[in-house]
Amino acid sequence: MRILLLILLLIPLAVWGQIDSLVQPPDATQQVIEDFLQNTDSEGAFDYNTIFENLEYYLERPLNLNDADQDELETFGLLSDIQVLGLLNYRKLAGDLISIYELQAIPSFDLLTIRRILPYVTVGAELDDYQLPLGRMFLEGRNELYLRWSRILEEQKGYRPLAEGETGSRYLGSPGQLYLRYKHSYSNKLSYGFTAEKDRGEEFFTGSNPQGFDFYSAHFFLKDYNRTIKAIAIGDYAVSFGQGLILYSGFGAGKSSFVMNIKRTGQALRPYSSVNEINFQRGAAATLAFGKHLEVTTLASYRKRDANLLLPDTTDVDQDIRLISSLDLDGLHRTPTEIAGENTIGQMTFGARLRWKGRLGHIALNALHEQIDAELTPRPQPYNEFFFNGNRLFNASVDYSIVYQNFNFFGETAISDNGAIATLNGLLMGLNQQVDLAVLIRHFPRDYQALNPNPFAETAGARNETGAYLGLEVRPHPHWKLSAYFDAWQHPWLRFNVDSPSRGYEYRTRLTYYLKRNLEAYVEIRDEVKEQNIDKIEGKNNFTLPNRIFQTRLHLSKKVTKALELRSRIDIGFSDNEINNIQRGFVLYQDVLFKPIGFPFSFTTRLALFDTDGFEARYYSYENALLYAFSIPAYYNRGTRFYFNLRYRGIRNLTLEARFAQTYWSNQNTFGSGTEEINGPARTEVGAQVKYVF
Repeated sequence: MRILLLILLLIPLAVWGQIDSLVQPPDATQQVIEDFLQNTDSEGAFDYNTIFENLEYYLERPLNLNDADQDELETFGLLSDIQVLGLLNYRKLAGDLISIYELQAIPSFDLLTIRRILPYVTVGAELDDYQLPLGRMFLEGRNELYLRWSRILEEQKGYRPLAEGETGSRYLGSPGQLYLRYKHSYSNKLSYGFTAEKDRGEEFFTGSNPQGFDFYSAHFFLKDYNRTIKAIAIGDYAVSFGQGLILYSGFGAGKSSFVMNIKRTGQALRPYSSVNEINFQRGAAATLAFGKHLEVTTLASYRKRDANLLLPDTTDVDQDIRLISSLDLDGLHRTPTEIAGENTIGQMTFGARLRWKGRLGHIALNALHEQIDAELTPRPQPYNEFFFNGNRLFNASVDYSIVYQNFNFFGETAISDNGAIATLNGLLMGLNQQVDLAVLIRHFPRDYQALNPNPFAETAGARNETGAYLGLEVRPHPHWKLSAYFDAWQHPWLRFNVDSPSRGYEYRTRLTYYLKRNLEAYVEIRDEVKEQNIDKIEGKNNFTLPNRIFQTRLHLSKKVTKALELRSRIDIGFSDNEINNIQRGFVLYQDVLFKPIGFPFSFTTRLALFDTDGFEARYYSYENALLYAFSIPAYYNRGTRFYFNLRYRGIRNLTLEARFAQTYWSNQNTFGSGTEEINGPARTEVGAQVKYVF
C-alpha cells in the first residue's frame, strides 16, 4: 500500500525539456553489471568505473556503421556478438546502409537494440584522420577533470579506538573516500592523464601515505596513428588476449540476461584510468600492423603488488628468498596488517601476440611470461594442492574467430608450463530472422595455472571446471523477445569452502515486451542448483550438499515524458537445501529518473522495500550513482533502501553532483560486521562530485 501511495504521489511531478545529454550506461549494460555481481556473490562499488566513457566520444562523433570493421563493432560495446555478425553479413549482401532505420531489416536487430544505439551511430561518411600531427591532437583535444568525495556518516567499528583490554584492528585513516582524475583526449586516438584515489579508512598525506593518495595511475595512449602504428601505450594500460585463458584485463561479463554475449571481444591494448588496483599492466606496449593481415602486439610491465608474507624479509647465507602465501586482490590499506602487505613484491610481465586477420576472421598466437620477486607458497590445503607455486610462470595459447555465413566459431586453447591444457570453444548462430543460438564448451583442468585469467566460467581462476552453455534468443514479434540459457558444470577437485568434487546447473529465461521508445516490461525466472559447503544453522558441522536459489522478477520501465521515466520492479524467491530451513524473501522498488536539458537540475531516486529471511535470500540491484560511479548493493534482512542523486549543469562545462543513500534494517540493532560494523540499524552514504571540461 505504501509503494502504491508513493507512485501516485510521484507521477504528477511537473516535467519539461528533453533527456539529459550526459552519458549514463544504457539499461542493457546496467543489467549486465548487475548480473555480474549476482554471479560473483559480491556487492559494493563497481571499480571498473571507466568502461563506458567511450560512449561520450561516440555522442560527439558517432560510429559509422558502414565503415566499422569487426574489431570496432565489438569494441563499441552496445552490440552483441551475433548482432555484429548480422551487420557484417548484411553489408556483404546489400552494401552500405542508406538509413539508420535500415537496421530493422538485419536479423537479431530488435527495436530495443536500435533504440539503444541511435545516439551513438551513423551511416554517413566521415573524414579519414590518419596521420594527424601529434601537436594538433595535444592542442585541440578535450580536457576533463573529476573530483569526488564520499563517506559513510555513521561511525563504524574500524574508526573507534580500542577499549581497554580489547584487541583487534583499527583503520588508521579518515572515513572519507577521495577520487581525482584528469584526462586529455583527442577523438578516440589520443588519451593521456592520471588518476588518484584514497579509499575509506586509508591515510592521506600522513602515515603510510605521505605522498597523499594511496593509489596513483597515469597513462599515455595513441591509437590508429597511421597504417602501421595501431596502438602505443605508456604507463598504465590494459591487455586482453583471446578468450581470457591467459590474460584478460578489465570487465569480462559472464552469464547474464543477454544470453548471446558470451564471447570475449575488444582490442588487445586499451588505456587504463580506472581505480581497480590489481587488473592492469604498468610499462609500455604497442600493436603494429604489417600489411593488411598481420598484427603484432608486444608488452613489458613491472609493478609492485600487495602480498601476504609468510616470513619476515630476511637474507640467508645461501639465498635471499621471501615467501608469500597469496597475492592480495582488494587494494585496501587501512589497518596495520593491510599496510604491512602493501607493495611488498614486484611483478614483471612480458608478452606478445601474433595475429593474422583475413576475410573470414582471425587466428592468433599468444605468449605470456610472469615473474615475481618472491616465492609464492600457498598454505597447504587440500583445495589448493594444484595451485601455482614458485616465482615464474609461462603461458601460451592459440585463439581464433571465424565467420562463415551466419555462423561465428571462436575459442582459445592454452597451456601452462606444467603441461596442463585448458580450452574454451563456442559457436554463435543466426538460425533465421527470429532465432539466434549460442553454444559454449569449456574445460579447465584442476592443475591449469595462470595469474590473470578471466574467461567465461562459473568460477574464477580458469581451473578445475568443465561445463557447457546453451543460449537461445527468439523474436517472434517486433515487440516481443524471449531469451533463455542453460548452463551445467562440474568441478572434479575440491574448491575453497567446498570439501569435495561438486557440480551444478543454472537456467534463466526472460520474456520482454517493448513498445516504441517509452515502454519496456519483462518477466524473468532464474533457478540455480550448486553443490557447496552448507553450515547447519543449529550445529557446528558443515556438509557439501546441493543448494538451490530460485528467483523471479517483474520489471516495468515507462517514459512518461521525454524528461521523466519511471521504473518499477519486484523480485521474489527463496534459497533452500536439505539441512536448513528455507529462506524466502522479496524486494520491491520504485525508481524516478528526471533528466531535462532545458532545466539545469536533474535527479534520479529510488525507494526500495525488502523482506528476506537472511543473506542466502539476497537480491542485487543496480543503482544510478555519481557519473561513472556505480553501486550494486545486496538487499537482505528486513528494511528499506533509499537514494537520491542530484545533478546541476547551469554553468557551462561544469557539472555538479550530490548523492544521499541510506539502508535501514528494521530487524537488526547493528549494521555490518567486523570493522565495518555500525552500532545501529542504518548505514547512510553521502557523496559529491565535480566534473569540469575545458
